[in-house]
Amino acid sequence: MTDGNESDTFDVGGDLTVHRLGFGAMRLTGEDIIGPPADERAARAVVRRAVDLGIDFVDTADSYGPGVSERLLGEELGGDDAVVASKAGLLRNRDGDWLPHGDPDYLRNQVLCSLDRLGTDTIDLYQFHRPDPDVDFEDSIHAFAEMKDAGQIRHVGLSNVTVEQLETAREIVDVATVQNRYNVGNRDDEDVLRACEAYDVGFIPWGPMYTVDEEGVAGTLEEVADAHDATRRQVALAWLLHHSDVTLPIPGTSSVDHLESNVAASRLSLTDGEMAALNAVDPQS
Repeated sequence: MTDGNESDTFDVGGDLTVHRLGFGAMRLTGEDIIGPPADERAARAVVRRAVDLGIDFVDTADSYGPGVSERLLGEELGGDDAVVASKAGLLRNRDGDWLPHGDPDYLRNQVLCSLDRLGTDTIDLYQFHRPDPDVDFEDSIHAFAEMKDAGQIRHVGLSNVTVEQLETAREIVDVATVQNRYNVGNRDDEDVLRACEAYDVGFIPWGPMYTVDEEGVAGTLEEVADAHDATRRQVALAWLLHHSDVTLPIPGTSSVDHLESNVAASRLSLTDGEMAALNAVDPQS
């Protein structure tokens, strides 16, 4: 497959082998990630094209829509098409707010909704979307451990956590992945990435291209991109794949063209000098 996903693989939870370049399904919804997409046929075409390109790791959440993204994936993906990761722990409202809600009873209810929308008996990877400051973190994690024990989910993931929270969760249940904001211009959670490397936990960097146009980042990305006849966004994704063997970037889009461009980043080989230049970028300069 000359135009397909050529990223190497990672074993999520030790037993689910996926290509490291995945797909984030957040944008398969309406404006502000609320309601259905303006063109549902186009959204479905993106999902099908992702599978055709060899993407076998897809990330979503109950809060995307809410429920819209999970429903579309459940209807478009067959059981063997991809490993599907979803999340619970955020409430939405019509203002587009993302409200932490880690109450164990709520989480237990949400997994039932996710199972129904995804059309499966067991979710491959279910992630705690964000710690709730009003709920004991350990209580929330115990709810996910119970879901796993009940066979509702195969693996547990975390999102937006610190190293301390990762270690606390690991004392309760095996943690397969961590999903934090991270990209070439924002490495505030480098310590979390390094902890994931030490524990062989997958690290899913959300917002993988959020800083590609920022001063202090764009220039270096552009120089590398010019050398490869590529785009800044492709270089930013390639950097993530080169930077660590446990990263699982999940660039999201509602466009087939953008999807194909993102997948092309898996075929971009960066030199040691280019990696050094990208590692040295300073978004504050």
